[in-house]
Amino acid sequence: MSPRLAAKPATEAALAQTARRLEALGQPVRLGVYRALVRAGPQGRSVGALQEMLAIPRSTLSFHLRRLIETGLVIQERRGTTLICRADCATMDATLGFLARECCADA
Repeated sequence: MSPRLAAKPATEAALAQTARRLEALGQPVRLGVYRALVRAGPQGRSVGALQEMLAIPRSTLSFHLRRLIETGLVIQERRGTTLICRADCATMDATLGFLARECCADA
């Protein structure tokens, strides 16, 4: 039996969590922020560098970062007076993997 066919069906909680993450990325500014963090790699970017790079007001950036952090897509850490943001690639892999695992599951 194929591992795909043996996979358990997605739970309602997994569906809801994946929907929240995809919804968060469905907003153009948030997708741009997340893309900038993915491109930055594991060292991430400071909030100030993100703001400068994306040319958006700090309050707008904070609003969108908060949503990405709430959904687990971004990790934020304080280094002294600087906030560093990183894309949580494991969370994104899990989100995309959720969809990939469903591919052809009913075929």
